[in-house]
Amino acid sequence: MADINYEIAEQLGVLSESPKGWTKELNKVSWNGRAPKYDLRDWAPGKEKMGKGITLSDEEIQQLKQLLQDKV
Repeated sequence: MADINYEIAEQLGVLSESPKGWTKELNKVSWNGRAPKYDLRDWAPGKEKMGKGITLSDEEIQQLKQLLQDKV
């Protein structure tokens, strides 16, 4: 399996925290040197491990925002 390199370019916020200290966060993350995208996933304390998540472009996050505004 190839190494995955990432850099958290901007921390936008923490949605929740588990009893074990993992946090569900929305960040802008650069994956393998690419332009940062919105990223929603669980992170271990110290950001050394991560859970599965989703990555969204600027257009996708705007569409998600609109969908949520229409439904909530």
